[in-house]
Amino acid sequence: MELTAIHKRVIGLDVHQQQITACAMVEQADGSIETEHRQFGAFKRDRRALAEWAQSIAPDEVVMESTGIYWKSPYAALEHVGIYAKVVNARHVKNVPGRKTDIGDAQWLAMLSRAGLLRGSFVPPEQMRQLRLIARQRQKLVSMLSAEKNRLHKALTDGGIRLGVVVSDVHGKSARAMVKALIEGQPPHDVLRLASNRLKTPRAEILDALHGELSDSHRFVLHELMLHIEDLEARIARFDTQLLAGLEEEQPVLQLLQTIPGIDLIGAAMLLVEIGTDMTAFGSADRLASWVGVCPGNNESAGKRKSGRTRKGNPYVRRLLCECAHAASRTASVFQAKYTSLAIRRGHKRAIIALAHKLLRTCYFMISRGEYYRDSTIDYEEMAVKRNAPRWIKALKKFGYMPQLA
Repeated sequence: MELTAIHKRVIGLDVHQQQITACAMVEQADGSIETEHRQFGAFKRDRRALAEWAQSIAPDEVVMESTGIYWKSPYAALEHVGIYAKVVNARHVKNVPGRKTDIGDAQWLAMLSRAGLLRGSFVPPEQMRQLRLIARQRQKLVSMLSAEKNRLHKALTDGGIRLGVVVSDVHGKSARAMVKALIEGQPPHDVLRLASNRLKTPRAEILDALHGELSDSHRFVLHELMLHIEDLEARIARFDTQLLAGLEEEQPVLQLLQTIPGIDLIGAAMLLVEIGTDMTAFGSADRLASWVGVCPGNNESAGKRKSGRTRKGNPYVRRLLCECAHAASRTASVFQAKYTSLAIRRGHKRAIIALAHKLLRTCYFMISRGEYYRDSTIDYEEMAVKRNAPRWIKALKKFGYMPQLA
């Protein structure tokens, strides 16, 4: 079967770490196809040469596979000369087995592009791509911080300190002060004075939890862990400042997203740099959910529904949405009701993915319409009356519209 040509001038790029293989297919006036193969290196001068060569061809479309992170630099080089390439999923453009070469891959991409069979993935604007670096590195730092906190708790337990039994958060203000005092070698009775009055646990139980057998090795490890934890917290704070400064122009959208249960300022900022503010790039909420990987898989054959396993999608957005879903499941909203109904039948993990899916669809429609979140389970009119009724009654009595009761 011969593919019908839609584009007359196309370029396919097979991108690797050290080399970029390009194939240009240009339809001539007499209907013949002229094919040109070029190879470029991966350094800056090579990427500049690639962009100049592509610009000289004036292609209708340029396509490349999303090969790890290697596509980003060539994409930026093409973008600087006004060429916006399509970054396509590698699983959609698999070549015929037995003919696997770099030139063959580039030519196959060009053939599919010429027939209009490729749909590009979402690539945010350059500013958002820069902020993505900050947001994703912040996620890594948060993971490191959680791991270090767990190690500190483990080291305390190994030394016989059961502080985690009597306080809800070992890394709260009061508990951290007590841990630092233990690291310095202060006796339990002196450490107990640092306990906050807000702790509900009896002082006797806290004192028992502070008795342990901390050796010099325990104190050394705990000291180093505490230094690393505080350093990571300071780094995360700097990342937060830099991320929010870069989104200064997107304050209306950030405020809009924060009205959704489970999403705070940082969560809204990290979500925004991943999905952007232009929802027309996805076309529909279903496509956005598929791109992120939080919707059920679509696998049906011979009328039988097979595995509904979710695809990988964007792991950064997926993780962020799952964190927000955990928070939303504990709020008095429609998300809590959905989680409760699903968790009983399908289990905790599936319920969280379903909640993440619902959150993402909600974000899509809110950003598209520019509307704030309104929960279907909350009577906002009743809430306003309940909050303002005392003030209204007081004003009515003051100006004589309501008789004073004896």
